[in-house]
Amino acid sequence: FWTISCSQLCGNSLGTAPSCSNMTEHQCTKQVHKDVDEPVRLVPGTGVSLIIQDSGSFDLAVSGLSISTTINRPMVSGVNCQAVVDEKHVLKVLISSKNVLLFQICPLVDEAIDDMNPHLKTLNVLAQVDKYAEIEYSMVESPVVSNSNIDLSLKGEFYNIGQHKEPPFSPNPFSLPPQDSNMLYIGLSAFTINSAGFVYNSAGALSLYITDDMIPSSPIRLSTRTFGAFIPQIAKQYPGLMMKLLVKTVKEPTITFEPDNVTLQVQSAVTAYAIQPKSTLSPLFVLNLNASVSAKIYVEGVKVAGTLTLNEIDMALAKSYVGPFDVRSLNNIILMVLKIMVIPKVNARLEEGFPLPAIGKMNLVNTQLQILKGYMLIGTDIQFTA
Repeated sequence: FWTISCSQLCGNSLGTAPSCSNMTEHQCTKQVHKDVDEPVRLVPGTGVSLIIQDSGSFDLAVSGLSISTTINRPMVSGVNCQAVVDEKHVLKVLISSKNVLLFQICPLVDEAIDDMNPHLKTLNVLAQVDKYAEIEYSMVESPVVSNSNIDLSLKGEFYNIGQHKEPPFSPNPFSLPPQDSNMLYIGLSAFTINSAGFVYNSAGALSLYITDDMIPSSPIRLSTRTFGAFIPQIAKQYPGLMMKLLVKTVKEPTITFEPDNVTLQVQSAVTAYAIQPKSTLSPLFVLNLNASVSAKIYVEGVKVAGTLTLNEIDMALAKSYVGPFDVRSLNNIILMVLKIMVIPKVNARLEEGFPLPAIGKMNLVNTQLQILKGYMLIGTDIQFTA
């Protein structure tokens, strides 16, 4: 559903890491000095290797930080630690304490590694979006470590709050193209956004009542007089009344990602009512409405946001309570209602954004976004604030 690739972890070149596990102390010292210019390396299939040098007085090689999965979150643990003291830089009176020093260094390193896991636990595995939805970012498999990247596969699925019901469609697998100009790459599949549409539609949140007071200053009012100009029987049966429209999706919207193009297909129904003097509603007609919408998606902070633009609509009469009429006569007025009232309401919510997976106080900088087939790719650098 989501694929995250981490590279350039510390601004160093990354390569295959050394291991001291099968070396003598002298061999390990030579290996540590050889590779000290590249202190942070990825170990394919395992994790991260660290080499620390303290002004020549001691060298430390941690040949593996294993990155694995626990309770759907990443965690790290030490695989091997080798500390080497260069006797040329230690006073002779301290050489006898060399083994004591070596014995103490690696436990301190293990403790520091363990201290990383509470920070990893801040990954927002389940993030509430609003009163209707939450999004799950649990890991679906252990990380894949290569020479240059750490790849994480996250679930990235929207659910109704407290009710994790799967949608009637499945995600398509995808993989990220080779990239190395940013620290972090996030691939967001169409499935994630479509699961949001399923959730909001199931919750009944994709519906909107439109009344006359929502229409900006215009000679066209939401009344039986206005609609009577297109459907005469409305003005005859319900003269001088105001009207109300209910726009509601009948199926979850479907988003499609194609290179440099995002489209949304929406199936909805428009029900028109006449408002009687005692506020009772008299149904007039129901239209089936299929809309094609273009979407612009962008990253704001640590959220994905967007805006919609209506392309075209296709209408059909589902039911009439006032007799038959030509649906095409309502095309312009329904388009106006959608463009002036419905789309702005939807955009106001989309501009609030939806949370990306984040750890602690993480900020995204130098962010770029590409739309590819089946998913969108976010490339970004990361800054952490205290």
